[in-house]
Amino acid sequence: MSWGESMLWTVAPYVTLVVFVGGLIWRHKYDKFGWTTRSSQLYESPLLRVAAPLFHYGLLFVIVGHVTGLVVPLAWTGAVGVSNEAYHANALIWGGLAGLATLAGLVLLIYRRRTKGPVFLATTVNDKVMYVVLAAAIVTGTVTTIAGFVPSEVSYRTTVAPWFRGIFTLRPDVVAMSHASDLYKVHTVVGMVLFLLFPFSRLVHALSAPLGYLFRPYIVYRSRSDGAPRGPGGVRVRQNRPL
Repeated sequence: MSWGESMLWTVAPYVTLVVFVGGLIWRHKYDKFGWTTRSSQLYESPLLRVAAPLFHYGLLFVIVGHVTGLVVPLAWTGAVGVSNEAYHANALIWGGLAGLATLAGLVLLIYRRRTKGPVFLATTVNDKVMYVVLAAAIVTGTVTTIAGFVPSEVSYRTTVAPWFRGIFTLRPDVVAMSHASDLYKVHTVVGMVLFLLFPFSRLVHALSAPLGYLFRPYIVYRSRSDGAPRGPGGVRVRQNRPL
């Protein structure tokens, strides 16, 4: 392993974490009103109704798959009777479907943003960079998942996963990561770039939830009293005034 690769898997993860957490704190403190999706639904809605659910629901399953595959050790699934082969088969099938759905949704979103004039005019340079990095992460992840159909002795559960868990114990397993395939390494690097960009893009809306809406007091609306005479049932009576 070269010195540069060793630094990549040892130092880069912590730089990413510092920028990610620090960026979120800075964004919340100094750009609260910018913490939004900058929705373009008013500009175009029919295509968005298809693309947005396809992308978001697909991405939700992708995230669940990543958390399960990286956080849950191989020994734990084996202890509950799930063989590595069965786990791998399910991950490939469901992960592949989720990845393809997410990719299809993203393609539709980019097509909509590029071809619909008002939506395109509302697109910033930050949005364009975000779409490029997000597309790279999804494409490399989908390719990696599809490539997993080819039997291999090297698995992300014995290479990437131990390295990832070691980050949070301050002992990243660089040796295990060095044995990962090039596809996994590229996908991991793109993932770190995406986390670096996350706090400074519209992606921050993923961390927002309208919890306050559930506990806010009721808003009472009252009719404005303008002194006009009222008839039966409170209906305002129109008066004819001389010119």
